[in-house]
Amino acid sequence: MTVSARTAPRTPPRGDGGTGDGGSESGRSRGADARALTQVLFAELSGLTPGTPEHNRVRDALIEANLPLVRYAAARFRSRNEPMEDVIQVGTIGLINAIDRFDPGRGVQFPTFAMPTVVGEIKRYFRDNVRTVHVPRRLHELWVQVNGATEDLTVLHGRSPTTAEIAERLGLGEDEVLACIEAGRSYHATSLEAAQEGDGLPGLVDRLGYEDPALAGVEHRDLVRHLLVQLPEREQRILLLRYYSNLTQSQISAELGVSQMHVSRLLSRSFARLRSANRIEPSS
Repeated sequence: MTVSARTAPRTPPRGDGGTGDGGSESGRSRGADARALTQVLFAELSGLTPGTPEHNRVRDALIEANLPLVRYAAARFRSRNEPMEDVIQVGTIGLINAIDRFDPGRGVQFPTFAMPTVVGEIKRYFRDNVRTVHVPRRLHELWVQVNGATEDLTVLHGRSPTTAEIAERLGLGEDEVLACIEAGRSYHATSLEAAQEGDGLPGLVDRLGYEDPALAGVEHRDLVRHLLVQLPEREQRILLLRYYSNLTQSQISAELGVSQMHVSRLLSRSFARLRSANRIEPSS
């Protein structure tokens, strides 16, 4: 990514006051000089009209004076395997935003105010633009080679190269090339709801499994089956006729040749036995 020369001046060489020298006496002296210069420039900037050449000149000088702060913040992300120049450019955007929002009248030192903005901008860059899944360093390095070989072979043959062609070009096994290609996909997260390109299929979310609401009743049905066998045979039959065959109590009484009241009593007794044997918690 690139920041315009106007908004992000050339990064000065290390040793011009960079925070990395802050542990030495000369580094602390340069840091104090940079803070003093920053205060003077902000005092001058507050009296200028935004957008005028003089305002832009002072604003650029503020950016230049505080670039060591950006380098210091960027150094915290060296382990991310990203080009440090890109990280510094992103941090410079955060610095510019901090300069535009800073109010010297609040009594806060500018580095204290700017650091969270600079670091936040860098973290946002890694969150939005860098791979979403960590891959081993070796695969990352091979992926860069595979990506370069793919571009070269595409230009050479006028088509996308096969895995075998890439493997031959780099002297790798096809399995290694496939692993690198898979690792490269970790740089971009795919939405579950996005339609699949090329094949016309619905999004991944539409092809995922779903929770069957009937699953909640499986355990209960198994428990009821276990309890039913503990009832007398006639009570089992009455329950089956009532709740599986959906017969009314009158129809059951005619089926069994007993009174409806007796059927009702047998049902109530069966329910009492089932409840006492094992209480089934209601579904939430």
